Amino acid sequence: MGFGGISLWQLLIVLLIVVVIFGTKKLGSIGGDLGGAVKGFRKAMNDADADVSAGESDETRKLDEPDAEFSEQHTENDQSDRNRTS
Repeated sequence: MGFGGISLWQLLIVLLIVVVIFGTKKLGSIGGDLGGAVKGFRKAMNDADADVSAGESDETRKLDEPDAEFSEQHTENDQSDRNRTS
């Protein structure tokens, strides 16, 4: 028994049909494109891990930046308005 109830012979027949439909050149280029995508994904993951280990992740940068800027006068007025309503 093979993968999930599919025998080796059934897999070979499916592979033969795929080769006949697409051809070996097309399958080779698809394999090369897929390999390049996996290589790029691994490189991006390694770069992200290196950033995290260096302590410079995107989340860290976002937490260090203020969300908005408020003037001192504006915040004091808000505090006095809250005290009047309570």
